[in-house]
Amino acid sequence: MAITADPAARRYTYADLATFPDDHLRREIIDGELIVTASPITRHQLAVMNISGHLFVYRREHGGQVYPAPLDVFFADDNVVEPDVLFVRADNAERIDKKFIRGAPNLVVEVSSPSTRRLELVRKRELYQRFGVPEYWYVDLEAERVEIYALSEGVYPPPTLKYPDQELTSSQLPGFAMPVAEALGIDPEPTAG
Repeated sequence: MAITADPAARRYTYADLATFPDDHLRREIIDGELIVTASPITRHQLAVMNISGHLFVYRREHGGQVYPAPLDVFFADDNVVEPDVLFVRADNAERIDKKFIRGAPNLVVEVSSPSTRRLELVRKRELYQRFGVPEYWYVDLEAERVEIYALSEGVYPPPTLKYPDQELTSSQLPGFAMPVAEALGIDPEPTAG
């Protein structure tokens, strides 16, 4: 059964985002609906930092830009989201605007949080597919795996699953590789010194 949005409900736009206070809450708009989420947990942030770091090293060698949140991705006036990490290859540099990324980044990464699981696995995945994001990683801290969705003929087929003992690569970023455990924010055991 399809759920239809209430036609009387307010539809938010990008201009509305500028009217909210800077209170460290993440505000996104999907199909005109305002979605507000709280600050993430520490492991989430470690995963974001690790992924961003590996992508930054890749960027230095291959070009392009990597951005961790907060940075808006503007798909349409009523579809604006803040992925945890995104990468825009050098051949798509025209998508980088002063205030946001306009259109589909080459790679979008969402790291799970208990409060955002359904949002990221359903609504955001559908949004990224609809607006042609070539590759979407869902970093599932609960299941301890990374789900890789690679666009094929306009849809995301079932994901490729990667686990902590494996390596994470990208069809969008030739030569990129990082340990999945680091993408999951799993700290290695300290070395004796």
